[in-house]
Amino acid sequence: MSIDPETLQGLPKRIGVYIFHGQGSLPIYIGKSVDIRSRVLAHLRAENESEMMAQTQRVEVIETAGEIGALLLESQLIKQKNPLYNIRLRRIRNLCSLQLKNENGFLTPEVVTGKDLGLGQVEGLYGLFSSVHSAQNKLRELADPYRLCLGLLGLEKISARGCFGLQLKTCLGACARLESRSEHDARLLEALDALKVHAWPYAGPIDLVEQQGDWVQRHRIQNWRYVGTWCSKSTDYPVNVQKSFDLDTYKILVKPIMMGSLPFEFLPHS
Repeated sequence: MSIDPETLQGLPKRIGVYIFHGQGSLPIYIGKSVDIRSRVLAHLRAENESEMMAQTQRVEVIETAGEIGALLLESQLIKQKNPLYNIRLRRIRNLCSLQLKNENGFLTPEVVTGKDLGLGQVEGLYGLFSSVHSAQNKLRELADPYRLCLGLLGLEKISARGCFGLQLKTCLGACARLESRSEHDARLLEALDALKVHAWPYAGPIDLVEQQGDWVQRHRIQNWRYVGTWCSKSTDYPVNVQKSFDLDTYKILVKPIMMGSLPFEFLPHS
């Protein structure tokens, strides 16, 4: 371990982001915690992180007024600086989603990309995937428990006797008219429901407000994009940070925004 013991003792037992620095100018790891000191000490005790900690010479700390601010800052810094030991939260350039195409009253899922439509701005999208292949794999994963037809999902060909799954009894036979297509499509909608991508629910931007005593931070969000943070204590926070939809930001924000678990303020629509 290269970190000075006095530095460890001086780490705050509060929420925020911590940054491990080695010899170079770029950080080697960025993380967040509700108790920075305890989390850094946990890194030191982890046998599988001994190589990273041996390279760490100093720890930089950025405290935040709340957990959402820490999550947003951690995600943004990782994407900007690409630390050596951070694997998750790396930027995914091209996202895919599933959209249901209605043909003569029947539903067929198709894979669409972020370039085709505004992710997070339109209804009727299901799942966010890094590739067409991963989206198709998710459909295959859902087909078995919901007894869906891989042929009607566009994943295999249908012969005159129906799909291959019908012979294996994993398909209930909508492809061979042994059940109605409407019954099959109802199960498809049920299977996809948990994957629904929520469209931005407001006409314009909002500020999510986190406060700790007299310390206030406002995180500006628009169309699920993290625009920046205003902090009553410091100006050293990112602004105009996201120009397009970001999967990690959406995952951080979707639950607190859709459930209304954080106070927020409406802003004029621009």
